[in-house]
Amino acid sequence: MTDRPADRRPQPPGVKRLYIETHGCQMNVYDSERMRDVLRPLGFVQTDAPEGADLVILNTCHIREKATEKVFSQLGRLKQEKDRRRAAGGDMTIAVAGCVAQAQGEEIARRAPAVDLIVGPQSYHHLPELIARSARAKGAALETAFTPEEKFDALADLASGRAAESVSAFVSVQEGCDKFCTFCVVPYTRGAEYSRPAEAVLAETRALVARGVREIVFIGQNVNAYHGGMSLAGLIRAAAEIPGVARIRYTTSHPNEMSDDLIAAHGDVEALTPFLHLPVQSGSSRILTAMNRKHDAAAYLRIVEKLRAARRDIALSSDFIVGFPGEREREFEETLALVREVGFAQAFSFKYSRRPGTPAAAMPGQVDEDAASERLQRLQALLRTQQRTFNDAQIGRRLPVLVDGPGRHPGQMHGRSPYLQAVHFEGGADLVGAVTWLEITGASLNSLSGATSEKALA
Repeated sequence: MTDRPADRRPQPPGVKRLYIETHGCQMNVYDSERMRDVLRPLGFVQTDAPEGADLVILNTCHIREKATEKVFSQLGRLKQEKDRRRAAGGDMTIAVAGCVAQAQGEEIARRAPAVDLIVGPQSYHHLPELIARSARAKGAALETAFTPEEKFDALADLASGRAAESVSAFVSVQEGCDKFCTFCVVPYTRGAEYSRPAEAVLAETRALVARGVREIVFIGQNVNAYHGGMSLAGLIRAAAEIPGVARIRYTTSHPNEMSDDLIAAHGDVEALTPFLHLPVQSGSSRILTAMNRKHDAAAYLRIVEKLRAARRDIALSSDFIVGFPGEREREFEETLALVREVGFAQAFSFKYSRRPGTPAAAMPGQVDEDAASERLQRLQALLRTQQRTFNDAQIGRRLPVLVDGPGRHPGQMHGRSPYLQAVHFEGGADLVGAVTWLEITGASLNSLSGATSEKALA
């Protein structure tokens, strides 16, 4: 929660305050933005603190262990705020959305009577009717049906009025997962893979570009499994033809879906950035089999080789899980060897987190917590060294930077390099939305410093 003072400013007639707290992946960020779109016709406007809000939504993530208990801890604090509001003659509606709502909805309704709405990630387009239902019924209004096609049809009607909140925007093209990795809950909380029709995706992209968006980020649980009338490569090529699109990215990918046409697009499509997040999870083929990843380490390395043949300067990011059941020291060393061979620009790494109901949770050979922590520290030290080396290699280069807003200090602006690095430089607010050439003058672990160069892109 927050200890910021409640917003006591008077509200215009018919205006209600909405606070959404978002946890987890890019899909949840996208979903939170669409919840605001769904609720805007009801008079809800966004506020930056739960105190004083008329509706508070916790958009939850179920990937990590103890996620449910963290939600209940937050709900306890929200109940106190709700009680204060009621004592003062007001009220506050509390909603739980996202993957914890999907997986633990009935438990939330039973253990947290202050909750009014519980809505899964495929059902939040029903929020207006759930609000009406909760107002006239005792107990929480619960909706966790898997209805991705219905949801996206409803959201398509709102796409033309979707707000452009930045020069970069997520566009969801695919949801759900059919891979059933043994450690993952996504197939159970997001359902089977579903792809939006290509024309709906492109219509939303055009509407965003008309509002000033310059970078489109196609997102999905397995985004490169997209099959909405064309492949993801076809969708990228079509989006690149839309006037005003300066950059295209996509995330998150699965190695098994890195088709030759998608790899070729990295060399052919100028707007497609030379940065790819491609999770491998482990460098051990035996552990990858136990994870049900359906690829081995050698297959991953062949994909990397093809990508670098198509686009020589492509930068790679990945995900790693350390301490998966049955992982021995030699399997962990294979992960370190793969990292050294590939060389990552950045990466995310975690200790294995036991998720109830997943096959891995019941596997023998659960790794000791201390051993997993020690391995994670070694892996992260190597990944930090690679990230710093990659950033240092940009010093002296001229890079096109998409400027997205002010920096941390007066007179400073912030942007992103083609490799998704944060770049800080001296400049004016008129540069927001422009792709500006900068000479990179400095680097740290997490960002670059730059100076304006003579050449700029419109």
